Amino acid sequence: MLNEKMEEAINEQINKEMYSSYLYLAMSAYSSAKGLPGFAHWFRIQVEEETIHAMKFFDYLNRQGANVKLKEIQEPPMEFGTPLEMFKKTLEHEQFITRSIHELVDLAIAEKDHATNAFLQWYVNEQIEEEENDNDIIAKLKLVGDNVNSLYMLDNELAQRLPPQPATQGNA
Repeated sequence: MLNEKMEEAINEQINKEMYSSYLYLAMSAYSSAKGLPGFAHWFRIQVEEETIHAMKFFDYLNRQGANVKLKEIQEPPMEFGTPLEMFKKTLEHEQFITRSIHELVDLAIAEKDHATNAFLQWYVNEQIEEEENDNDIIAKLKLVGDNVNSLYMLDNELAQRLPPQPATQGNA
């Protein structure tokens, strides 16, 4: 059973994950409008991932007999600049989520909530992957610079991203 502090913090994290999904949907729309269908596809896959992350928290609260309290999702921006600027904003957002996950781990430790601490380790590892992916794309965008042909090739590469594997309740 979760205490009130942990329950509230996880509910806040659900909101952050849903905002992440909404933010990446806005980035997908922006990329599509800029003629970058591969970037749009990459962000649509990211929308799916963030929704899965939120639902894992949702399911965890339910399994723990806690109350899910859905909150209003903030409206995301609609302009993101160049692809490089957009991915820098993506990385900044993922770093914000990483800090939030770490704060949840710290709270679980402080509250001696071993089950939640164990549950959160998946997110700790997931955030390493999220930031690594963003850094890799940023590095490629820096190499591309203003070369339109290279940007076209990178757009085609991002179009190859596969959707996340469906997760069973309580796993992945």
